[in-house]
Amino acid sequence: MEPDSLQTEVILTHPRESLGKVQLDWTPQPGNYLDFEGKTYAVLERRHQYQLRAGRYRLHNIAIYVQSAKRPFEKSLVAGRWVVGDATCSYNAHSEIMRCAVNPDGPCESCRFYEKLETI
Repeated sequence: MEPDSLQTEVILTHPRESLGKVQLDWTPQPGNYLDFEGKTYAVLERRHQYQLRAGRYRLHNIAIYVQSAKRPFEKSLVAGRWVVGDATCSYNAHSEIMRCAVNPDGPCESCRFYEKLETI
């Protein structure tokens, strides 16, 4: 069975509950966003489960752990990956999930704590 032919189980992290299964045509990575049943979720973790059949391990199940989130409108490209917010700020977390500690909900453009980072 090919990985893209398996359904992916979507699991909410807090409170821990299965939201259901979905057929995806892409591989969700932590930091990606997923629209599922009218809501947007941030992907926190992806797990694969394998079974031994006929002497070979085969992919049996894919699960992604998500949390409810708003899709960010501010993104910066840093070292080949997208991070939330303005990466030129010294407070930016350089994370796909969290913007920063002082203003996690943003926006960066009007933040009173903005400090220009010397190097990225």
